[in-house]
Amino acid sequence: MYNIGKELKFQRKVNKLSQRQVAKVLGVGANAISRWEMGDNTPSIYELIALANFYDISLDELVGRDYYGRL
Repeated sequence: MYNIGKELKFQRKVNKLSQRQVAKVLGVGANAISRWEMGDNTPSIYELIALANFYDISLDELVGRDYYGRL
């Protein structure tokens, strides 16, 4: 199964951002970012869209869906 938390952490690290920086942009607490990355919680669809826009990637890429619709 795809682990969105790993992708969220990867995107944050690639962009050289702290959890606090990402949280500020999204208007959530840094602890929310931590819980998402650890897999303890999942961002809402609205938060996922905001994250994809922020990282300038597709929502499909963020959630692990490839070109052919597979996870």
